[in-house]
Amino acid sequence: MRALHILLLCVLGAALLSSVVCNNGTGPDDCCFRMFLGRLDKTLIRSYYITDFRCPNRGVILVTRNFRHICVDPNLFWVQSVIKRLDEKI
Repeated sequence: MRALHILLLCVLGAALLSSVVCNNGTGPDDCCFRMFLGRLDKTLIRSYYITDFRCPNRGVILVTRNFRHICVDPNLFWVQSVIKRLDEKI
């Protein structure tokens, strides 16, 4: 009877642990939900990175000299020229 109680406790513990692990799933860190509509000066931008493929909206995050992260549309011409300039710098 004691073994049955221990087995039941183990099953219950495994069920609780699996529900906690499922709720803490890993997802994308940065996604763009609002795009910046203006235009930034190229000299203010330090770096950029592209949002994760799991994000609902495709975007580019520009990092300024002050380390502000600004989401922009990657299809805009000025964004493409900024990306090209930063890639040539490397």
